[in-house]
Amino acid sequence: MKKTTKYAIGFSILLMATLVFIAADHIDAPGSMATTADIADYFAFEPTEDSDNTTFIVDLQSNVLPDLAYGTFDEDVLTEINIDLDGDLIEDAVIQAIPRNDIMYFFGPAAPSQTGLSGTVLVNSPLGSVAISGATAVTETTDSGVKLFAGPRQDPFFFDFFQFNAVIDPAIDSAPGGFLPPSEATDTFDGANTMTIAVELPNSLLGTPTATNALGLTVYNTWITTNRKQ
Repeated sequence: MKKTTKYAIGFSILLMATLVFIAADHIDAPGSMATTADIADYFAFEPTEDSDNTTFIVDLQSNVLPDLAYGTFDEDVLTEINIDLDGDLIEDAVIQAIPRNDIMYFFGPAAPSQTGLSGTVLVNSPLGSVAISGATAVTETTDSGVKLFAGPRQDPFFFDFFQFNAVIDPAIDSAPGGFLPPSEATDTFDGANTMTIAVELPNSLLGTPTATNALGLTVYNTWITTNRKQ
């Protein structure tokens, strides 16, 4: 398995407050562009301030164009949510998702067989499965309280792509005023979708973190990788 790695989040999920950490990066290297090996966005948060659950949402690049609103998950791509419990930035547990025949199968959280360059499906640690959604969202809740979703979702990344290109164009003075104010900017990706994987599960399944952040709060460190079968 060849791995495309993106540390797509500010790494920490506070256990003591409801916070959302967001990173957006669309269209990576040509080898992953326009496939679900390309990580676009990663969100990790507690659903409510007093929740004992954590939600992970991974947006994978498909074709983010309005006339190509519904993409597919590539069956040769394994998505991993990596979780570091002790602060050494080495994954102690992973959650995996891989599609087969319109079903997204989830595995973990469990220790990977190899850190850093894992990619072996944790078939002995099934977490659950859900039918991949189309125009109508389908969710699944397992007996252990795990909620699962996989399918197209509205791209959350607001970006005036054409004005951005005008601003950075070194050849001509095409955007003398710089970026447009919010009331005049255009969301280029409005109406377009990414392919989304969402998992909400009890913190008790993730393990007890001992890592702390700069504020001295106990956190999970987490990031996303994708693995493509060669």
